[in-house]
Amino acid sequence: MKRATEACLVALALVLAGCSDKPAPQAEQAPTADTTFLADNAIWQTERRNALLAPDGWTSLVGLHWLELKSHYIGSGPGSGIRLEVGPPRLGLVQQLGGKVYFTPERGVAMTADDQPLTRRIQLIDDQSGKATVIGFDDGANQMTLIRRGSRLGLRIKSANAPARLQFTALEYWPPDPSWRIQGRFIASAPGSTLTFTDMVGNTVAAPSPGVIEFERDGRPYRLTAMEGEDGGLFLVMADRTSGHGSYPAGRFLDAPAADASGKVVLDFNRAYNPPCVFTRFATCPLPPAENRLDLLVDAGEKIYTGPVGSH
Repeated sequence: MKRATEACLVALALVLAGCSDKPAPQAEQAPTADTTFLADNAIWQTERRNALLAPDGWTSLVGLHWLELKSHYIGSGPGSGIRLEVGPPRLGLVQQLGGKVYFTPERGVAMTADDQPLTRRIQLIDDQSGKATVIGFDDGANQMTLIRRGSRLGLRIKSANAPARLQFTALEYWPPDPSWRIQGRFIASAPGSTLTFTDMVGNTVAAPSPGVIEFERDGRPYRLTAMEGEDGGLFLVMADRTSGHGSYPAGRFLDAPAADASGKVVLDFNRAYNPPCVFTRFATCPLPPAENRLDLLVDAGEKIYTGPVGSH
């Protein structure tokens, strides 16, 4: 009876609001805001999964081969100096000459360079020097790119038929919680500032850092040092008290938009996500720097992935 009375009162309020020129009270809009938050979060999770499972997504990695010599024959055959897990027995020759890396395709093997037919020697652009050259083979099912990590150069191999991609299970999340969408304050660093961190392959990297973000949770202050993100945004590598206790032990990533003119920036920890190293042994993920190890239980966002991992 009480619920029926309440329903009638709500219906009456809606009718009266429709007859008035005044906007509906803010309280009436709260359910819509919650619905929007949940819908946006669900869209983000779907896009996150789709990116991981793209033919060239992180689950497609099947190899990472460091260039130790000036010249390497590469292919899946036993005579190759760098033995690939996929592709033809002989793919081609990789050479380091004068600080540059060149690739000569094996004659008679169909392949592409940035989607254009490849029949002659070309220079490979690494991922730190510009848009990495993509060598496609096996009708585009497999790809090879050149990466640079510190002073080391390596060949990264991707396959649309990678077991980690084809056998992918599911991403698990803590329940979405609007309280973890926190407004912080961005404090710009001096021009040229850097954030030093170590990556999964042992390199020490000093990356440009535009500033720090200060925020509060349960009345306590915290801060995270940011790196440059995509599209002018901010990129954060962090660890918290869930690291190794529900989330990946080596931390998680978080993207944030650029701060507004007043320095306000939103950190949505519901969108904290696993680094690529969770899904493959062939990624070179940054580890959380000391500045970004939070004494805070961030029970929001992506949990540790427990499905098959790319390792061969």
